Amino acid sequence: MTGGGGGIGAATSARLAAEGAVVIVADIDPERTAATVAVIEAVGGRARAAECDVTDGDAIAELREAIEAEFGVLDVLVNNVGHYLRPTSFAKSAPDHWDALDAINLRHVFVVTHACIPMLMVRGGAIVNVSSVEGLRGYPVDPVYGAYKAAVIHFTRCLALELGGRGIRVNAVGPDLTQSLQVDYTTVPPELRDRWAVWAPVGRHGTPDDQAEVIAFLASDAARFVTGHCIPTDGGTLAGGGWFRVPGTGRWTNRPANP
Repeated sequence: MTGGGGGIGAATSARLAAEGAVVIVADIDPERTAATVAVIEAVGGRARAAECDVTDGDAIAELREAIEAEFGVLDVLVNNVGHYLRPTSFAKSAPDHWDALDAINLRHVFVVTHACIPMLMVRGGAIVNVSSVEGLRGYPVDPVYGAYKAAVIHFTRCLALELGGRGIRVNAVGPDLTQSLQVDYTTVPPELRDRWAVWAPVGRHGTPDDQAEVIAFLASDAARFVTGHCIPTDGGTLAGGGWFRVPGTGRWTNRPANP
């Protein structure tokens, strides 16, 4: 479980442990990692802490070797790490912005998955990639971020075709309006928080547990005939339409200014 130390990652780690998995909580922050492992173990679950920078190929290789040494196999891989930098229009962006988004949102998915495939092939399993709803629709606020998230989704589809015959299912989730380490809805002004909440047809923000439930489903045998898909875990925002420019401003919103 990459990015397993906080937010969606911590909730998913706990959810998978509750299902009986031994969870490898891989995260760049050792304190978050230790805290997540402690929560899991406090309720009788099993977990291992693994400090790991997923943008570092050597660190990923070391993590793979450690998993192979202790377990020999891997049943589920969740690629959860991602980061939302300050939104930048493509016209104002620069290669360093592209490179930063590439490393944290796309390239590590390739590298971690490539390292883990041999262990998954031993007895089959599941890969779940955490993308974003912005990879399923046009995203004018930051086209580069949207493009990388879309790439994760298409990689998911392509890998599902390649690995299906080896007993490995590959799916993704596309969160939106969900509390996470990158997006903290508790710190914004109440009027803004309330407005964002009603953007979702379900009428509230998402929680890490909302995402964890769907990820756990896709990782389980209950989803044994599901592969190659991205499930929008968005409270219905994708169904509600695309993005809209706020009249009289240069800003965009994913709801009309006066719905």
